Amino acid sequence: MYSFMGGGLFCAFVANILLVVSTATDYWMQYRLSGSYAHQGLWRYCMANKCYMQTASIGVTYDLSHYGCNVVTMCPAYWNATRAFMILSSMACFGGIMAGILSFAQFSVFERFNRSFAAGVMFFISTFFVMVAMAIYTGVTLSFLGKRFGDWRFSWSYILGWVAMLMTFFAGIFYMCAHRMYESRRVVGPR
Repeated sequence: MYSFMGGGLFCAFVANILLVVSTATDYWMQYRLSGSYAHQGLWRYCMANKCYMQTASIGVTYDLSHYGCNVVTMCPAYWNATRAFMILSSMACFGGIMAGILSFAQFSVFERFNRSFAAGVMFFISTFFVMVAMAIYTGVTLSFLGKRFGDWRFSWSYILGWVAMLMTFFAGIFYMCAHRMYESRRVVGPR
């Protein structure tokens, strides 16, 4: 049981670090613009060694009228949604880490509340949030931004987000396995 919880905590710590780094850095997408390379993240875009805050149009105009919205409403909405879900994922992962650490000390007062189960649920919630964030960013990038720039690619910040999703998922699996072992030992009784 403790080895599952230890493995889950390791995955969760790594995932939380990856989530924070992925959310904060500016390398979600790299592209060629006017002969030079540029890159963008959730908060800023950088061109010619200068970085600017992410705005509605990131320096270019997108024709989104065939999707029933204009540039001002759509672009910030997808960045804001991606940002929000990444931040929620980090917070859920952190909550799972706290519950996971506390699950090493099960007190008799908390018989009805199993912290390893709570940690597993928090990690699955974190997995869901990061998956939604990555799906939003991927969908909008492939639909709009990827068509705008001919020479583009997803970059390492984006990849870290997907790796963090896998790590939170495995942390949840480990904690659910620890919970099942705890429940089976509780039903059987002490040896």
